[in-house]
Amino acid sequence: MTNNQPAPDGVMRLINGYWATGVIGAAATHRVFTHLENGAGTAAEVAARAEISERGAQGLLDGLVSVELVVLDAGRYRNSPEASAFLVEGRPASLAGFAKLKLQHTGSLTDLPEVVRVGGPLAGGETEVADNPHWEGIVPAIAAVSVPAADAGAVALGIAGAGDISILDVGGGSGIYSSIWLKANPAAHATQLDWEPINAIARRLVAEHGVGDRFTTLDGDFHTTDFGTAQYDIAVYSHIAHQENAESNIEVFTRLRKALKPGGALVIADYIVDDRRSAPAFPLLFALEMLLKSNEGGTWRRSDYRDWLVKAGFEDVSFHAAPPATMVIAR
Repeated sequence: MTNNQPAPDGVMRLINGYWATGVIGAAATHRVFTHLENGAGTAAEVAARAEISERGAQGLLDGLVSVELVVLDAGRYRNSPEASAFLVEGRPASLAGFAKLKLQHTGSLTDLPEVVRVGGPLAGGETEVADNPHWEGIVPAIAAVSVPAADAGAVALGIAGAGDISILDVGGGSGIYSSIWLKANPAAHATQLDWEPINAIARRLVAEHGVGDRFTTLDGDFHTTDFGTAQYDIAVYSHIAHQENAESNIEVFTRLRKALKPGGALVIADYIVDDRRSAPAFPLLFALEMLLKSNEGGTWRRSDYRDWLVKAGFEDVSFHAAPPATMVIAR
């Protein structure tokens, strides 16, 4: 290679990017990050604790060093700070379950060329239906994805000191916002609107956080269920807007505005791109997941959200970083 010619290394790394999903998912499946955190430091030690072959353990450790999630230091392996924070089981923001889930989804990428051609999911590709058996696996697995936004929202809204407040979480899934906010504020109460199979999972998960006595569920479809009038101090619409089109989001935001008490706040968290569609990186990639799995969803721009919320009757709209998502607060 001359100095004027690019090297193929970067392109090769991207072409083989599925190996990153594979090694992280396999390591999470065998609890490698947890074993490393608990003191295992060699392939033999990891193999013994994980009950896998030593050759397999060495392969996983080599791959994890390659993707910079594990560090080799003086002959022993240890988690990187990111792996320690986000891939050790049992920690609030652990994405270990999400990593295992994504490994199962890699096969769907083979449909992407045809999905791009036709502009939407192939027959059977849409997953947003009430009776899909995948909810039992996906709902707990994706809960940790919303922890940064729920934490940021608690601070931005002063949840801990807000007193006796009522919260409506539309499409709340695992109930992670309710779990975090009700623990922060022992006087608060939360209601989650979602499909019955998902609400059943949420009740179990919220109870495990010790706040199930102040958490109620409402079974239904948010497209058609009445949210009420001036009932709630805070409404949450997290990771839902990306599966809806503009008209649907405006309609839901309008009904949520009506459901809020005077001075109430709507909290939206989602993968939002800048107005030029040039960043952030993850939301730009996530648009392809919506192409694979939804008929009209996408990753929408900040200007889209601002426009929709103003049309819905909100006057004050602000954006807050909650990586990998962005949090919007509208009043």
